[in-house]
Amino acid sequence: MPTPAFILKNTFGYDTFRLLQREVIENVLAGRDTLAIMPTGGGKSLCYQIPALILDGLTVVVSPLIALMKDQVEQLRANGVPAVVLNSSLSSSEYRKNMDLVRNGAAKLLYVAPETLLTGRIFSLLSQINLALLTIDEAHCISEWGHDFRPEYRQLLNVRQRYPDATCLALTATATPRVRTDIKFSLEFSQSNEFVASFNRENLFIEVMPKHDGIGQTIRFLEGFKDQSGIIYCFSRRQVDELAAYLAVKGFSARPYHAGLEDAERKANQEAFIRDDTQIIVATIAFGMGINKPNVRFVIHYDLPKSIEGYYQEIGRAGRDGLPAHCLLLYSYSDVAKLRYFISQKEGDERRVASQHLDAIVRYAEDEINCRRKPLLAYFGETYAVENCKNCDNCTTAPAALTDITISAQKFLSCVKRTGERFGAGHITAVLRGSKNKRVLRFGHDRLSTYGIGEELTQKQWMHLSRQLVQMGYLHQNGEYRTLSLTEKALEALRNRTLIMGQIMEGESHSGRVGKRQVEMAYNHGLFALLREKRKSLADVVNVPPYVIFPDRTLIEMSAYYPQSSDSLLKISGVGQVKLNRYGEVFLDVIKAYCEEKGFQEKHKESRREKGDSKRRYMIVGEMYNAGESIQNLKERYQVGTGTIVSHLTRFAAAGNSLRNGDDLQPLISISADQQKAAVQAFEELGTDYLKPVFEKLNAEICYDDLKIIRLIALSQQ
Repeated sequence: MPTPAFILKNTFGYDTFRLLQREVIENVLAGRDTLAIMPTGGGKSLCYQIPALILDGLTVVVSPLIALMKDQVEQLRANGVPAVVLNSSLSSSEYRKNMDLVRNGAAKLLYVAPETLLTGRIFSLLSQINLALLTIDEAHCISEWGHDFRPEYRQLLNVRQRYPDATCLALTATATPRVRTDIKFSLEFSQSNEFVASFNRENLFIEVMPKHDGIGQTIRFLEGFKDQSGIIYCFSRRQVDELAAYLAVKGFSARPYHAGLEDAERKANQEAFIRDDTQIIVATIAFGMGINKPNVRFVIHYDLPKSIEGYYQEIGRAGRDGLPAHCLLLYSYSDVAKLRYFISQKEGDERRVASQHLDAIVRYAEDEINCRRKPLLAYFGETYAVENCKNCDNCTTAPAALTDITISAQKFLSCVKRTGERFGAGHITAVLRGSKNKRVLRFGHDRLSTYGIGEELTQKQWMHLSRQLVQMGYLHQNGEYRTLSLTEKALEALRNRTLIMGQIMEGESHSGRVGKRQVEMAYNHGLFALLREKRKSLADVVNVPPYVIFPDRTLIEMSAYYPQSSDSLLKISGVGQVKLNRYGEVFLDVIKAYCEEKGFQEKHKESRREKGDSKRRYMIVGEMYNAGESIQNLKERYQVGTGTIVSHLTRFAAAGNSLRNGDDLQPLISISADQQKAAVQAFEELGTDYLKPVFEKLNAEICYDDLKIIRLIALSQQ
């Protein structure tokens, strides 16, 4: 039976697992229900696709988006994996054909929407086969606290109860601790078997820019991304249509995408974007794209998103191939006011939760000091300890020189106090600037001593100052209306006339902050263009998106190393055996012809083995253990549990390395000598690659933790 590592390389063309992929896959293969939280682009799909090719039976994948299902199935088939989809986009004949493939065991993966899965027709189909793995993608949709709650997802527990022998894997890229708890409760998972990867997307450059000329700022930004794919999110359908049309007039390859378009037009625009026939898609924030396009090089939020969770998911559509991508958020007070108006139309808890989400994204957008990643990751319960990420605007822009803003700060703080600490920054600014608007007059604030004393600063300058005072701890900002109140620090500053240093925004110069983006690997752009052209022609012939043939990362590596043979091509990331057989010669011909014309030679790319496995954690742990380090010492050194050290040592031994027969393994076992003997005999009979066959042979009487240790002892004695 093939191992996960063999399938990873031979089928999908990758040398190494990404963070937590191996652990999740092994947990699923061990028959444990599993919740995996992994960032967009973190490789969630392989966590069920690899087990699907190992397990005896069908893997059902529940996904909310038809476009995403279609995309996944196309990519799997390109890799030689038998996968089908059942949804409303199929004709009657296609639907029956795919059902027959599932019924006959010719499909290893079946993609369905939750509504489809919950029908009697599908239940009848699944009752005729062995359902090995139920995968729930976008699992945050189960939780009413998730940003995209779908009631039909709550009913998936019925499927779990109907097929109790199937292992269940729930996956999502965005889930706060509260949402994760709700998912496990809703699916009746145990509290263990949860894997949470870092939410940090290191390849994304994150930038927030005050919006003063949205169209002009967008066009200037796009000029730096010629012929590259990107998404622009807008708040309204009208804005989407206007911006897409204007960009087209200006010569950009852009199309609109929102729920108000005719189905045919919307699908055609999405398909054009996926297939690189158009470079830019302009879409509504509220409308889920469901696009697994790996080479999106930028995401622009033309308007403010409704929540940090939604914002994180939307920027996550950039750089899924791991290459550098740029995420720009254009922020304006009018966007906040617009969203607050819509929130005011809601009632009760819905209104309160929406206000909390908006407050969080506003605080994030207004923070001009801290690393963008810190508040973003903190929202998902993750601490980001790095002082400077070197890949966001706040970390890569030299801090502006501070000046004495004491007088202006005192004016603002005094006005907050005199208006009763019951109003937001917009109202305080109106009073300071001597506005005669109805609200100022109705509350009699035109009679205050602070009325009109701040005409020397513009509204934007006062608002900018207010944000600094909040960040510096002089003001609290609370509630749905973001009312300001003085802190003890502010009262002390007013009493003692404390010097306050800060910035007075000069016109629009603040909006020009541009950081230094991450640099991609060096490669030959001329060859890359030729390979893209060849990829596009092949994709059009077989009617699939270009990245189904090969993603950009693969073409970039080809353009960097100039492989001249099939063996060299197999070393390139993303080239597996199936794709080598299908497309290898075609791409090698392009590379060889280019290199011959330019006089280039192949550059050696080290394989995983050549890079030296000795540098990998499991090798280091194995060598230290052989040198006499105890299990306890290794746990303390790496601050991990016993299970992790046992896993490292097992990988070390399975890789062909001898392992000392340590005395400290035996005390970790909690079963009797007779049970140990039976387990050893089972391993001798069935092999040590998989635990589930041994677990079942022993009638589930010995837990997996004990089996892991017994397996390790057996390996050390070989």
